[in-house]
Amino acid sequence: MARGFAAEWERADKTAYDDVMAQATLESRPQAAPSEPQTQKPRLWNVVLLDDDDHSYEYVIRMVQELFHASKERAFKIAESVDVDGRAVCMTTHLELAELKHDQIRCFGPDKLIAGSAGAMSAILEPAEFGGDDDFD
Repeated sequence: MARGFAAEWERADKTAYDDVMAQATLESRPQAAPSEPQTQKPRLWNVVLLDDDDHSYEYVIRMVQELFHASKERAFKIAESVDVDGRAVCMTTHLELAELKHDQIRCFGPDKLIAGSAGAMSAILEPAEFGGDDDFD
């Protein structure tokens, strides 16, 4: 009986020793660095205000100040660009916010200073390939 107990003890020690050695071998091997997940930057979009004859400078300035929190000077530059160039980028941002701003422009309502103004200004979203809303700063 004593012999059986000693043999069993020896096997348990050998098994524990083998487990410790296997773990040490695994830990000493150079580990491959975990690969970082490749995340892409979200695509940016321009919110572009389009010119028409149904809205005054005052309307455009007020709308840009309210919806885009622009200063009076920046809002005036945007209104001037819409008038001269036929369009102006009001904001460059991710798609969800660009869609929200586009909807807010469409819901801003008619220009009360112009009798023929039937509704809000027109705006479009376009991919921001070149530059963005920092052109006015």
